[in-house]
Amino acid sequence: MTRILTTLAIVCALPACASNTPTQPAAPSAGTGFDVLITNGRIVDGTGAPWFRGDVGITGDQIAEIGQLSGRTAAQTIDASNLVVAPGFIDMLGQSEFNVLADPRAASKITQGVTTEITGEGASIAPLNDALVKSAQPTYDRFRVALDFRTLSEYFARLEQNRPAINVGTFVGAGGVRAYVMGSGQKVASPGELDEMKKLVDQAMQQGALGLSTSLQYVPGRFASTDEIVELARVAKQYGGIYISHQRSESGQIMTSLDEVFAVAERANIPAEVWHLKTAYKANWGRMAEVLKRFDDARARGLDVTANMYPYDRASNGLDACLPLWVREGGLDTMLGRLNDPALRDRIKRDMDDANAKDWENQWYGSGGGAGVMISTVLDPALRKWEGKNLVEIGKEMGKDPRDAAMDLVIADRGETSVIISIMREDDVRLALSNPMISIGTDSGARAEDGPFSESKSHPRAWGSFTRILGKYVRDEKLITLEDAIRRFTSRPAGRVGIADRGLLRPGMKADVTIFNPATVRDVATFVDPTHYSQGIEHVLVNGKAVVSGGKITAERPGRPIRGRGYTK
Repeated sequence: MTRILTTLAIVCALPACASNTPTQPAAPSAGTGFDVLITNGRIVDGTGAPWFRGDVGITGDQIAEIGQLSGRTAAQTIDASNLVVAPGFIDMLGQSEFNVLADPRAASKITQGVTTEITGEGASIAPLNDALVKSAQPTYDRFRVALDFRTLSEYFARLEQNRPAINVGTFVGAGGVRAYVMGSGQKVASPGELDEMKKLVDQAMQQGALGLSTSLQYVPGRFASTDEIVELARVAKQYGGIYISHQRSESGQIMTSLDEVFAVAERANIPAEVWHLKTAYKANWGRMAEVLKRFDDARARGLDVTANMYPYDRASNGLDACLPLWVREGGLDTMLGRLNDPALRDRIKRDMDDANAKDWENQWYGSGGGAGVMISTVLDPALRKWEGKNLVEIGKEMGKDPRDAAMDLVIADRGETSVIISIMREDDVRLALSNPMISIGTDSGARAEDGPFSESKSHPRAWGSFTRILGKYVRDEKLITLEDAIRRFTSRPAGRVGIADRGLLRPGMKADVTIFNPATVRDVATFVDPTHYSQGIEHVLVNGKAVVSGGKITAERPGRPIRGRGYTK
């Protein structure tokens, strides 16, 4: 136990790792042979230590031995000559909790080396009440998925039944809990409503949530006060959870927004992390150094705060996020009613062009207007012709103002349309990526080149975040060392969310293993043409089973739920 604790604490060099350090799982007894033997690989074990040449023996779902294992027998042998052998990559914001119910292959993730996803951004897949079920039902019906669960425990049971290719863990979303108790209106929680929300968080933590999440840029999380968040975070803290946030502002109010994250960490005495860190919109380009110093200063005064990101200069979210906050308040039907009211259209358009908006993140203006907002995904097949086009182009084809075109698409697709927005600059992305505190998330659900999600486009981060870093920023540009990149893909996120048995290549750890060719690994997906698997990922094992073999997706589906430390059976 001492060895793994010491290694993680020293290599991560972060209180974040020390406070969430996995405990040593019991090592399986070594026999004369293995189920799988990986030979002659360059082993990068996830600690950040230099690679070494060796073999990995796997028995069942665990790593049995690591070393020079020539002469040992195995049911299957993988020759990893000229390949890197690493722990399976952990996606810190995977967004596949629904997708793996519709398509359990998780193809775009395993082909970039991901074996475990963390998800639950602000509004987790459970808990659900009747109103939330009604709101979610059209999506489930569209993809022919039965919505037959209400609690997080029931979702995990459904996940096990569905047998995904990857492991999935989730936070409980404070926004979802707020919607469960209060709906989507802008109001202050009463003491009774806050107590009910705390009970839901408590229940979710006992059922395996990894902590509390918020998404404070969007409705209804936007309406939560810092005091409300602190109260919910204190509940998560009791079960060993952390607080993780899509912060309230990633642009003009980013420093105040960071102060709020740090205040939650301090007042709730809980580790905290920022999801998909960025400095958004042109007015904030060049501020990443200031943002990272803010983290350094907070850590210097003893706050356990960190961040993650994806390696692209464009973001993605819902088209409806381009609309003023007051339009979105109250839920989907209320929003659609406002958009269908001709008397409100001029006001909406004026607000979309407001350069000085203070009470919401003006995504439309911050993206440079319609030219910076490209339709990536629609739910209604009749609208698919607009995918890959920006709102200026769509407005011209429709014969409308681009703002009217945006509103009409929100109406036609009932708020399901996603967009790619041009809001970041490459030098800010590079500076954040170079910081050893940062882990990696795709912020996208798993997709595939065929099947239920293949007809729509997406952000390329769903297909190539990890391989982009390995190819572009590690091999080609040498911005990050190979060993540190792997640490930030593996032990760093595992330690952060308290996953005790993954994230390192060590005897006794679960056999999640990614094997890739460092000379050829690269992302292929682009913003214009995203639907392509990464290259150079040769083998991926999840719980000892090969989900990718020889660069090809297999029929194995060995993924499991990842439950937090508060889980009680």
